[in-house]
Amino acid sequence: MKYSLQQIADAVQARLRGDGSIQISAVASVVSAKQDDLVFVEDEKYLAQALKSAAGAVIAGEFAAAATPSSKPLLMSAHPKLAFARAERFLRDKNCDGAVRHSVGATAVVHPSARLSRDVMVDVYAVIAEDAEMGENTHIGVGSAIGARVTIGRNCEIYPNVTIYSGTTLGDRVIVHAGAVLGSDGFGYVCDPKTGAYEKFPQVGKLVIEDDVEIGANTTIDRGALDETRIGRGTKIDNLVHIGHNCRIGENVVIAAQTGLSGSIVIENNVVLGGQVGIGEHAHIEEGVMLGGQGGVLPNKVLRGKGVAFWGTPAQPVRQYLKQLAMLAKLGRKA
Repeated sequence: MKYSLQQIADAVQARLRGDGSIQISAVASVVSAKQDDLVFVEDEKYLAQALKSAAGAVIAGEFAAAATPSSKPLLMSAHPKLAFARAERFLRDKNCDGAVRHSVGATAVVHPSARLSRDVMVDVYAVIAEDAEMGENTHIGVGSAIGARVTIGRNCEIYPNVTIYSGTTLGDRVIVHAGAVLGSDGFGYVCDPKTGAYEKFPQVGKLVIEDDVEIGANTTIDRGALDETRIGRGTKIDNLVHIGHNCRIGENVVIAAQTGLSGSIVIENNVVLGGQVGIGEHAHIEEGVMLGGQGGVLPNKVLRGKGVAFWGTPAQPVRQYLKQLAMLAKLGRKA
């Protein structure tokens, strides 16, 4: 289905220059675009290439206002990449409007006590246990297992082979990619000093995922031991991340791939963690901190400083860490 450029401009709050009746059906890259596609450029030096492409229209920054007029329509925004993402979501959501979605696959197993709201889709081989609850327009992918008393909000996308343990709560518009495991037992044991044997510490808490969270493929998030593990609204978690029991992750946190968080860590709002970061138990990362790839935070440590970048193991402000690397290089040359 196609929509006019004017409709898209209104939806993403961009300023239109040119023919607003142009019909757009999808988004694309500048290289692969077709005549009914929308493309974007963030850098002025790529604007000419975009205007020469086969695309029907271009989203660009405010710099495009000074460009030589072109026959190709422009949508101008202070944040063109964000406007482009919103345009794609507008087109996708509109194309789903009115579709008959409610269905349960022939080989899916849904417990009689489970509650499925309007327009829920459950694909083949999925299993939904007793007293689970699915909100409107939620999709459960092939082979996923939804445990007892799990609550999943509205407009959620659970991709194939996801496992959600009992008692876990997901808010609205949560996306969980294939192979993720949510709400499994934490890594908690008590050693018997007489025998040296490890006995399991109770893992009876919960996992709460707030609205607008996205969780990458094969990521694992443990439930709380006695209380809860919580992932804050708008947080984005990459593939192959592990989050231990009792962690409290704030809002709009970004965690890149292969990062590991031990138990009982607090990460405040708007923190950015690079790939392969490791953080020890009971550490506290304050609001707005950025930690570079392969950075390490020792147990019980605190990183603070909104907008401050840290790097290295143990993590230090990046300028300090780079100075130390330079000193080590000089020592190596003298040896």
